[in-house]
Amino acid sequence: MKYPPTAIASRFMTLERHIEEGKRLHPGATGEFSRLLHGLSLAAKLVWREVTKAGLVNILGATDRTNTSGDVVKKLDEFADETIYKAMDHVGHLCVMASEENEDLLHIPEQYPHGKYVLVYDPLDGSGNIDANVTIGSIFSIHKRITASGKGTLQDVLQPGCKQAAAGYVLYGSSMMFVYSTGQGVHGFTLDPTVGEFLCSHENIRIPQRGQIYSVNEGNFNRWEPAMQRYLQYLKQEDESTSRPYSARYIGSLVADVHRTLLYGGIYCYPGDRKNPNGKLRLMYENNPLAYIVEQAGGAASNGKQRILDIKPETLHQRTPLFIGSIEDVKLAEEFLSGKR
Repeated sequence: MKYPPTAIASRFMTLERHIEEGKRLHPGATGEFSRLLHGLSLAAKLVWREVTKAGLVNILGATDRTNTSGDVVKKLDEFADETIYKAMDHVGHLCVMASEENEDLLHIPEQYPHGKYVLVYDPLDGSGNIDANVTIGSIFSIHKRITASGKGTLQDVLQPGCKQAAAGYVLYGSSMMFVYSTGQGVHGFTLDPTVGEFLCSHENIRIPQRGQIYSVNEGNFNRWEPAMQRYLQYLKQEDESTSRPYSARYIGSLVADVHRTLLYGGIYCYPGDRKNPNGKLRLMYENNPLAYIVEQAGGAASNGKQRILDIKPETLHQRTPLFIGSIEDVKLAEEFLSGKR
């Protein structure tokens, strides 16, 4: 049987090969960036291994400490945080790291070389769903350092999302997926556990310009500002000419909700409210990397007033509202929130 050339390429395109082919597009590349991505894929496999057997090794449930957001840290969160850090601290490509689970910067141990990249990550997004066996994931963002050399600083980390060199996420669900972009489109790879390789399953993902799904925690409706309430009511009204009403889909695991939105279109919203004016999501660890991915797929991401990737972060754990998904849906949300609709 003869396969079309694209089918053959997709069938045998591993994540490792894809990263190496991307390196060849940059003749002056040293290989540091590629090895950094390889390290992240290995760390993800180690986390996945524990996620799949978490209930068997007494790793589910909570620890006795809270993170910087005031959330109780789950045992698996702690494991994922430590695993990613230890997988990346000695490779020589990073000058500093920052994790959603830690208040301060994560410095590279003195005995290891310091590289030219910065890694910012949420080790285990959706941890509130761990005990319910719902899809969770890891989110990462990579920047080039600003300082010249040596130990990385806060200045290296606090860069706007538009300066990202790469971003991605890993899904731990019915299958394990590694989705990433280096500015050349968005590509998804699914782990084949029989060979231990990530194989290309979603090449050059493109999000529809408009969707028919909205994803938001409607339990907060009464705390939203009137403009947000009007926007949601608009999506739920019936009007065939504008493909309404939209369908509601909400998992409560950001990385899973955004992944679905990326594939099917529509919008994911986490607005501010009376209790949390800036919302709950972290700019550096969640919003920036996901916004980078969605924009690379042809979508958009906003805080309701401005592009997420243009926001200059002021603190490590800064929060901001998030409206992310199909470009026409995000534009419509901004019109309602600005009072134009």
